[in-house]
Amino acid sequence: MSRDIWDPVTYAVFADERSRPFIELISRVGAVEPDYVVDAGCGSGELTVELAGRWPRATIEGFDSSPAMITKARRLESNVRFAVADVTTWRPDRPVDVIVSNAVLQWVPEHRSVLEHWIEELAPGGWLAFQVPGNFDAPSHVAIRELCGSRAWSDKLGDYTRGNPVEEPLEYLDLLNQGGSQVDAWETTYVHVLQGEDPVLGWVSGTALRPILDRLDPDERRRFKRDLAKPLAEVYPAKSYGTPFPFRRIFVVVQK
Repeated sequence: MSRDIWDPVTYAVFADERSRPFIELISRVGAVEPDYVVDAGCGSGELTVELAGRWPRATIEGFDSSPAMITKARRLESNVRFAVADVTTWRPDRPVDVIVSNAVLQWVPEHRSVLEHWIEELAPGGWLAFQVPGNFDAPSHVAIRELCGSRAWSDKLGDYTRGNPVEEPLEYLDLLNQGGSQVDAWETTYVHVLQGEDPVLGWVSGTALRPILDRLDPDERRRFKRDLAKPLAEVYPAKSYGTPFPFRRIFVVVQK
């Protein structure tokens, strides 16, 4: 998309829940003293700084296609270098010891070829670790698709469909288990307990709804979110302790 649809403030509302998969992903990376580490699709950079904490002697770089996210990342106090770049066209100037990508590739239709290219860019013995949502058939996404196709919104959004943009763990295993690489692929369903009013609506407003809201004017955005709040509350009912929100994620770690 030509415009920057990402809002760092909205995305950061559930920072703790969004950071947990990243921490668990990099815990499976066995690099000891890497020289060059890259966070591909680094967002606002807070998690990239975690990489610098783990590998303090490494050169750490983070890039993202969102100028707003990179502007926020550059305000962090760290030695990490941040740049605006696209995962489909990014090219390192030397072999990379670790490439990390957290919840980015679901936005890249051609990400299978991107993954194959990243493997080529790794230094011998280098590591690639990525995580993507695996919840595109979840009630939240079903509710969004049904609302887009409803009489009230079909004129504006009836053509919107993402389907399932990611592969299953076994498919990533088959794709990347080549040339002697060792591949670890798994899935985890987190059950987040969200707080506040319409918390699932708040969650998807920072992620799944971004391309949709980008197509609407401010008044239409408010009306769309109001219309979506009711079906989301029905499929994710609030409990006395909060709103349970199951979220499946797919993880892959490759050593070249």
